[in-house]
Amino acid sequence: MNPSQLTPAKALEIARNSEDGSVPPSVTAVLERAIGELWQRIQAQPATYVMSKEEFVLFNYYRSRFANIPTAQHAIARFWNNFQGSSHEIDGGRPS
Repeated sequence: MNPSQLTPAKALEIARNSEDGSVPPSVTAVLERAIGELWQRIQAQPATYVMSKEEFVLFNYYRSRFANIPTAQHAIARFWNNFQGSSHEIDGGRPS
């Protein structure tokens, strides 16, 4: 697959569907770039940035990376406080 045609959503789908846990480097590169850009947006507006559903799904994939970072936890809370829809639309559902 041509990395220039690989969207973050498609890369995330490929990574999640990897049966043996190995993710092609081109997929990892797309995901790393996307999560880096998202994290920059969150850090630029740490008290106000609200992730879209698509951004949250990506962020959720990398949740362990941000587990102990208050800015990340606040961003997750803001997402859920502003989300209009069913938690079943989001992989993993709403945390208890």
